[in-house]
Amino acid sequence: LAHPPAAMADSPFRLPRTWWQAAQDASRETIRLDLEAAFYFTHLIVVFKSPRPAAMVLERSQDFGETWKPYKYFAANCSATFGLEDDVSQRGAICTSRYSSPFPCTGGEVIFRALSPPYAAEDPYSAEAQAQLKITNLRVRLLERQGCPCLPASPAPQPPPSLHYAIYDFIVKGSCFCNGHADRCIPVAGFKPVKAAGVFHVVHGKCMCKHNTAGSHCQHCAPLYNDQPWQAADGKTGAPKECQSCKCNGHADTCHFDMEAWLASGNRSGGVCDNCQHNTEGQHCQRCKLGFYRDFRKPFSAPDACKPCSCHPVGSAVLPLGPRTFCDPSTGDCPCKPGVAGPRCDHCLPGYWGFGAYGCRPCDCARSCDPHTGDCHSSSSDVTWHNEAPPFQAVLNKSEPTWGWEDEQGFSALRHSGKCECKEQVLGNPKVFCGMKYTYVIKTKILSAHDKGSHAEVSVKIKKVLKSTKLKILRGKRTLYPESWTNRGCTCPILNPGLEYLVAGHEDVRTGRLIVNMKSFVHQWKSALGRKVLEILKRDCN
Repeated sequence: LAHPPAAMADSPFRLPRTWWQAAQDASRETIRLDLEAAFYFTHLIVVFKSPRPAAMVLERSQDFGETWKPYKYFAANCSATFGLEDDVSQRGAICTSRYSSPFPCTGGEVIFRALSPPYAAEDPYSAEAQAQLKITNLRVRLLERQGCPCLPASPAPQPPPSLHYAIYDFIVKGSCFCNGHADRCIPVAGFKPVKAAGVFHVVHGKCMCKHNTAGSHCQHCAPLYNDQPWQAADGKTGAPKECQSCKCNGHADTCHFDMEAWLASGNRSGGVCDNCQHNTEGQHCQRCKLGFYRDFRKPFSAPDACKPCSCHPVGSAVLPLGPRTFCDPSTGDCPCKPGVAGPRCDHCLPGYWGFGAYGCRPCDCARSCDPHTGDCHSSSSDVTWHNEAPPFQAVLNKSEPTWGWEDEQGFSALRHSGKCECKEQVLGNPKVFCGMKYTYVIKTKILSAHDKGSHAEVSVKIKKVLKSTKLKILRGKRTLYPESWTNRGCTCPILNPGLEYLVAGHEDVRTGRLIVNMKSFVHQWKSALGRKVLEILKRDCN
C-alpha cells in the first residue's frame, strides 16, 4: 500500500532481483537522496524493471534542498517535451534522448556522468569543478510513464497492463568533498546511520584533514596556520598547498590572516597572532608589553621571557605617553629623573644629593657631597670611585683604558647631563670640516644611553644618512660609541635622549662601530644646518 523510495535499500548481491515499484496510479514520482554534508557527485546509474520513462529530470541542490538546478533532461523528444535541443544532434545540449526509448522493456539503463562534455575540468578542486560536482541533495523526477509496445499475441482480449515506474538499481557514486586535503572521511556530528541490509561501503561527509587545514571540508587553515591565504590542493600537479604556521614565538594559540599585513610584506607573511600571552604583544608576539622588559638569559619563546619593570616610584621619570613609568623593553633600565642613577633609579648620582620627588640636586661643592644631607666631602675622598662591576680587563686590549662604575652610575649622567661641561662646536671654515675626513655624517635621534663599565653605548634612531664610507649605514636603530669621558661620568660631546642631532664622526671598520669623540662634530639638528653640511660635503669635500 505504500511505495516510499526509502524502501529501495537492500543488498543487490544477496537479493539481486528485488525492485522498487511506484503506486499504480502515480503518473509522476520523485526519488530524492538527502546527504549528511556536501559531497562530490560523479555518476548515476539507474536500472529500470519497467520501461524507462518517456520524460525525466535529474537535479541537484548545493544548499540542502533550498534551491535546485538541473543536471540533465531525459526525453524521447527533447524539443516537444522540454523545448530543448537534443545532445544526439547538438553536442553538449542539456537534454538527451539516448535513455528514453521503451526498449528494452525491462533492464534498461539511464547513465549520467557529472563531468561529461561540456563539463570536463582539468582541476577537480577548481571553482568550476565545484559548481558542477558539489551536491548536498540529488533527486530524479519521473515525469511521464510509457508502456512496452511488444505485447504477446493472444486470441482472448486482455485488459491492458498496468503502467507504473519500477527500478531494480539506483546507484550513486561520488566522494567526500575535502578540497584535496584529506584521504578519508568520518560521519558528521549527529549523523544517525540507516540500519539496512544494503547499506555498506558508505562514504561519510566529515574530512580527516591534513596539510594543516581544518573544517568539515578542510575549507580553511588550522588555528595556528594562517600565515598565508588558504588554498585548495592543485588537482593537476598534486601539490598539496599546505597552510603555513604563524610565527608567534610560542606566545599564542591561534592567529588570523590579515590581507593588509600580507600585502605590506610583499605576499610573504599575513599571519597576525591572536591574544598574545606571557606579557608579549605585536603581530608575531615579538616584543614585551609596555611595563615589561626582555630577559636575555632565556629564549624569547620561554613563558617568563618578559619580566615586569621594577622602576623606583620616586626616582623614575614618568614618560610623556601617560601616567605610568615604563622601562627600556630590551634592558629593563628605567628613565630617571635629573640627578638620579641606577637601573631602577633608586639613588643619586655622585655629585648630587637629596633623592626625592624632583630627582636629586647638584652638590654645592667642587667635587661630591653626602647624598642625604648635601654636606661636602673632604678633598681626599671626593675622587674615590667604587668598583663593584665585574672586571672587564681580562677581555680588553691593553691599550684601552678601563673604567669601573658602581651600579651603572653613568647611566643617568648620560641621560641628564646638567653637570657635564663640554665645549660646543661651531660649523666654521668648510676646509676645516673637510679636513677632519669624517667617514660618516648622519641625522639621528638619541633614544637612551648606558654605561657598560669599560665604555658607554648610546642607542639612537638614524633618520637620515648624509654620508657613509665603508660601513653600510641604514636608517633605523643603531648604537653610537662615545670615547671621551669627563670626571663627572659624562660623555663629550653631549648627547641628550629625546633630542635630534647632526653627528659627523669616524667608522671603526674592524669592529663595525660608529665612534663619537672630541674630534667628532655634534650639533643639535636644524634643517638649515643639515642643508649647509650637505652642501659642504658635495661642494668642498670631494
